[in-house]
Amino acid sequence: MMCRGVRGATTVDHNSRDEILESTRQLLALMIRQNDINPQDVASAIFSITFDLDAEFPALAARQLGWMDVPLICTHEVNVPGSLPRCIRILLHWNTAKAQEEICHVYIKEAVKLRPDLSDIPPVDWTDLEKWIEDQMSQCK
Repeated sequence: MMCRGVRGATTVDHNSRDEILESTRQLLALMIRQNDINPQDVASAIFSITFDLDAEFPALAARQLGWMDVPLICTHEVNVPGSLPRCIRILLHWNTAKAQEEICHVYIKEAVKLRPDLSDIPPVDWTDLEKWIEDQMSQCK
């Protein structure tokens, strides 16, 4: 079994707690579902945000989905002039038998501009995704 990196990114329209958490949950849920990730196999996760986002820690979204034992950290992205604003990125360190080329990285919303070569995920049923997120969150209460 190898430790593989799984990348993902999304954007928000506003610097609000609710929007940061909702978008981060959606991104993480897609990463989990696209790769069949079990939280017990995740070694750690890094959440980064651009400097224009400070209303909430995006890692809280993982806790809301039940990731209580996974080490998580939040940080800021390098503030490069002209870079994509209001962006949330996730890097999961995942123990898996999958080969690197089998990993599905997830870029959604405006973040598809970051890696158009990796942004070709199957169409997302957002209603089904939100139902899955709701189910995960209800198990944590």
